[in-house]
Amino acid sequence: MVNKRTHEIRDPIHVFIRLDSDERKVLDSPPFQRLRHIHQLALTYLVYPGATHKRFEHSLGVMELASRIYDVVTDPENIYQQYASVRDIIPIYRQFDHLHWRRTLRLAALCHDLGHLPFSHVSEELLPEDWDHERMTMEIILGKELADILRQIHVQPEDVAKLVIGPKKSKAYLKVELNEWENILSEIITGDVFGADRMDYLLRDSYHAGVAYGKFDHYRLIDTMRVLPKQEAGGSQEPVLGVEEGGLESAEALLLARYFMFSQIYFHPVRLIYDEHLLDFLKSWLDKGLFPTDWKEHLKYTDNEVISAMLSIAQNKSHPAHIHADRIVNRRHFRSIYRSTAEDRKLLEPGKKIYEAASEKFGEENVKHVEKTQTRSVSDFPVLVQGTRIAQAASEKETFEDVTSVYEHVFVSAEMKNEANTWLLNNREGILSSAGGG
Repeated sequence: MVNKRTHEIRDPIHVFIRLDSDERKVLDSPPFQRLRHIHQLALTYLVYPGATHKRFEHSLGVMELASRIYDVVTDPENIYQQYASVRDIIPIYRQFDHLHWRRTLRLAALCHDLGHLPFSHVSEELLPEDWDHERMTMEIILGKELADILRQIHVQPEDVAKLVIGPKKSKAYLKVELNEWENILSEIITGDVFGADRMDYLLRDSYHAGVAYGKFDHYRLIDTMRVLPKQEAGGSQEPVLGVEEGGLESAEALLLARYFMFSQIYFHPVRLIYDEHLLDFLKSWLDKGLFPTDWKEHLKYTDNEVISAMLSIAQNKSHPAHIHADRIVNRRHFRSIYRSTAEDRKLLEPGKKIYEAASEKFGEENVKHVEKTQTRSVSDFPVLVQGTRIAQAASEKETFEDVTSVYEHVFVSAEMKNEANTWLLNNREGILSSAGGG
């Protein structure tokens, strides 16, 4: 019997995800298998019960989409006329090896989330200053366990790490600058507009949460993606990812999908307060309230250890973290009594004023103030019009403009909600009038 060289994994978003035996060595490694135990959306499953998916399947999906994008933008028929081939996009001193870079891109996409802490982004503030999950991902990729596997399959760990963390952090952490080709490959994975990471998490989170907000025509978007020159200050023509004009509506739909997913899922008020309770628990439970930065120690922490500790401590009233565990395990989370409106935001710090007044009335330990801001930044990528002319997206679609939304809540303990609602109803106007004009 001949051993299979290609392995297929069933996926609810992409149907089949395929990888070869060398790539499977990375998939089977302990650093990657750990992602089976990191929830993609933290405690969102307590609000949307289906949102129990993990970073493991998301990372596979990012590898799949990044591969599709790479194949489209390097197809000779899709090379913009300014470039004779992809070789013209990269600096002359780098020999272009199509298969090598495709393999490196796939593995970088696969490994891009290795550094996530338990419950993903929620825990990230419990790292020391100047650390984030991307820096931790770099440390794991360059650590002996994974670096040995990568070298064994003829891929340089440094190349994988550069593509994962991108140009700014490569310069800061690795002291190297990405060339133009590496910039494009990094953009394929984590780009703000067309990144495979963004595409997959919107589609996957929407599917598992059971909502339609995150859906967009990613097939059309990927098919129309091109490497195009973007006019930079000083007259340079930096190559970046853009689209043919037929893909503009799909790109627009992606931006709108992200906007709606934040407003309906990621910044859902109950999700936000569970994040706060989780942070309070972790600060009490962790040594010195911080996660370790040594990559070997980091790999010992998953959601499983945190959940196990919460379940145990929720039964132990003498533990310092008991009250925080109890609020999560037994659904005694704080309730929202105030959400700022557009009219309120014309005043100076309205949410802070409500919070301060509520803290004075009900006790600071029984009140929380949460404010999140979502900015849909200008997405001014190049657009190929009628196969010859380069335009900028911002000039073609009004959607590609700055839009900022604020999600601000004041929460009180569940036991005080009714009393707090009545109190706020009688005192809101007076409290907000003291906030003055913004």
